[in-house]
Amino acid sequence: MEQIQSPEELMDKIEKMNRDNSVCQILIPGKGKFTIVLQEEDFQSIAVDVESDKKLKQMIQDSRESYKKGNAMTTTDFIKSLSPKDFA
Repeated sequence: MEQIQSPEELMDKIEKMNRDNSVCQILIPGKGKFTIVLQEEDFQSIAVDVESDKKLKQMIQDSRESYKKGNAMTTTDFIKSLSPKDFA
């Protein structure tokens, strides 16, 4: 597990991820441990998967509701929430 010292280091780590290096575990001081999993872009719509898997459909609906209620944040929001004091 690698300790990340800045938002720039986090972005560098994410940018280096690829099919062969698709899982990354990091420690952000002041925030905790994270596992980042790269899911390659699929040019097909996930609508087919969602419609064929009731659990996946429910998970997506729950996730959307959590986000609407403010109980979740996007990756962009998470990165913006980091400050230099989090890495001290």
